[in-house]
Amino acid sequence: MRVVVAPDSFKGTIDAADAATALAAGWRSVRAADEVRCLPMADGGEGTLAAIASASPGAELVEVPDVTGPDGRPVPGRFALLPDGTALVELAVASGLPLLGGELCPLTATTRGTGETVAAALATRPDRLLVGLGGSAATDGGFGLLSALGARLLGEEGQLLSDAPSDLDLSLAVAASVDLSALPPAPPGGVVLLTDVTNPLLGERGAAAVYGPQKGAGARELPLLEARLARLAVLLGGDPATPGAGAAGGTGYGLIAAWGAVVEPGAVAVAELLGLPGALASADLLITGEGRFDATSLQGKAVGEVVRLATTAGVRSAVVAGESATTGPEVLTLSALAGSSAAARAEPARWLFRAGAALAERQRTGSPTH
Repeated sequence: MRVVVAPDSFKGTIDAADAATALAAGWRSVRAADEVRCLPMADGGEGTLAAIASASPGAELVEVPDVTGPDGRPVPGRFALLPDGTALVELAVASGLPLLGGELCPLTATTRGTGETVAAALATRPDRLLVGLGGSAATDGGFGLLSALGARLLGEEGQLLSDAPSDLDLSLAVAASVDLSALPPAPPGGVVLLTDVTNPLLGERGAAAVYGPQKGAGARELPLLEARLARLAVLLGGDPATPGAGAAGGTGYGLIAAWGAVVEPGAVAVAELLGLPGALASADLLITGEGRFDATSLQGKAVGEVVRLATTAGVRSAVVAGESATTGPEVLTLSALAGSSAAARAEPARWLFRAGAALAERQRTGSPTH
């Protein structure tokens, strides 16, 4: 029997690669003769870099020491060079919310470190640049990233204004223009943004209103962030209503307006990069999963895309989730196996192993999957 194991990360507990390894090991403990292939998934957010690098023979991970973290402290940057000449940068690596360790700074968090990582990736002269958007700690419209690449705010008399995160709102308020002349040219194959977010930049579905609260913005900060993004939209132009413009605190908009980037559904692009459609063409069963499975999981997210591809290929699928808002034989939860959500979160690899073994046992006894 041929089994493809392609989970997303179980956010906050275990990444996609380790989740896939644990599920596969559990399956093999029951059915050792089966062919099991691990293709950990992502949708452009946290874990995209690791998922693609681990499943791409010949991929090279390049470290970029001491880039600017979301709170200004240095953090390690990293990007991947893929065999086809593509460079891949994941925003969450240098500008992600977990890097703040709970000390959120909604007004001063920056994406500058991602820009420094992008600059290092461009120095290798890639044919194409992919940027995974998701998990951002900042709502700066991507200006921190753009300033690291050479963008400058100019006053009425052409004077250079401060691009320090703590000065951003004041500088935007008095800026007359944004000078993009120092931005490096995009690679020949362009800049592609990977995200499962379709939100616009502004308004009730925009970057500040929807995602600001999870970055620490309250009643005082949210109007300030909305005004910041609106002012940036005036200066950069473009269309702030573009689907995906609100991704990663408006970084989607910044890269679209200033650099001509295009948005692609992250899960679709990652699946193609991993060769998942080809792997499923010869598979008998797909196992996927994520931390919480609900109705939104099948709407553009990694698990939904994997299940869609399996259905198209005529392959049965099973979902393993930390918790699930739906019930049925095709969804196996770690919280049920472990006895509680807390126990499952404490030892995710252990319970993923058990889940893989349980699914293999079902196969052996003829119980349904999906």
